[in-house]
Amino acid sequence: MTANERRKAIIEVLCLRRFDTRENLAFEFGVVPRTIEKDIVILSTEYPIYTTQGRGGGIHVVEGFRLNKDYLNDEQEELLTRLMPGLKGKDAEVMKSILKTFGLKGKRSKKK
Repeated sequence: MTANERRKAIIEVLCLRRFDTRENLAFEFGVVPRTIEKDIVILSTEYPIYTTQGRGGGIHVVEGFRLNKDYLNDEQEELLTRLMPGLKGKDAEVMKSILKTFGLKGKRSKKK
């Protein structure tokens, strides 16, 4: 398994489990924990994942994120956010639901 294949598999596993430890992932993928740490650093530049330390700590996927789901890019999300104040009633509710469902900014901000 190449490093890229392993990283793809790691993000798939994390999206299913929502949380895991570097030790468990290292065991599962047959590498040392330091390799998983490096993989997580690389993956965190593309995916909304974060780590926590201490008892109960590990690697987390931000709530609501799903792999292979289409999300708005930053420019699209910023445009829709700027348009929000001009909307009223049902249109405003629909726009909020679009931003909540397909926007990543709120999901990214939950990273610790």
